[in-house]
Amino acid sequence: MDFTVTQENGTAIVQVNVERLNASNASGLKSELTVLSKQSINNIVIDMSKTKYCDSSGLSALLLANRLCKDTNGMFVLCGLQENVQKLISIAQLDKVLNIAADKEAAMSQIA
Repeated sequence: MDFTVTQENGTAIVQVNVERLNASNASGLKSELTVLSKQSINNIVIDMSKTKYCDSSGLSALLLANRLCKDTNGMFVLCGLQENVQKLISIAQLDKVLNIAADKEAAMSQIA
């Protein structure tokens, strides 16, 4: 499975289990996020510690998560970014838009 979703204290934690978040699997992540939103889960942490590459489709999925959380007064935190993914997010200036934490524990403390 490309994505594993667990819940902790009303927050969904989505573990991305792919090395490359791209057009072939980003739609699956978007589907997971939409399901979470329909279940009234408005705090989401996405852990990308296993992901070494992300393209525009992957970034689009991350922006969807951010928007879904904002629309419901929730919080979205991205964590575990590998260096290449961090660079892409910085180049796209999304580091100014997205909440980013070093790891899952730091992300959960931002939400609490």
